[in-house]
Amino acid sequence: MAEQANLDLVEIAPNAEPPVCKILEFGKFQYEQAKKEREARKQQKQIEIKEIRLRPKTNEHHRSFKVRDARRWIEDGMKVRVRIRFRGREITYPEIARQLLADIAKDLDDIAVVEQMPGMEGRTMLMVLAPGKQSE
Repeated sequence: MAEQANLDLVEIAPNAEPPVCKILEFGKFQYEQAKKEREARKQQKQIEIKEIRLRPKTNEHHRSFKVRDARRWIEDGMKVRVRIRFRGREITYPEIARQLLADIAKDLDDIAVVEQMPGMEGRTMLMVLAPGKQSE
């Protein structure tokens, strides 16, 4: 039937029982599929990861600015990576950085959840916060 109509026999759903086939122009079918995929990609929401960088010696005042930025990003639906960089002999006191990360997590626990617990990665300690609980 496809040859008589000068068209192609295109398998639409190979996993169906029985497989679904249509008689149509294959080039047009490919174009329509690509168009659907583009539309689907456009509808997807990209989750962006923002980052705040601190040092173990960062004082409370500067930390509050960073936490305020992180709060704004989390409210916008972005993930936030908190990175504490060690320089020199600071690396011998990871508990200071761990406490700093715990304080940041506590400051943001009303709107965020800790997705990745604090962990060392070279000379940095990382923690990832994701939008979670919404404030009532």
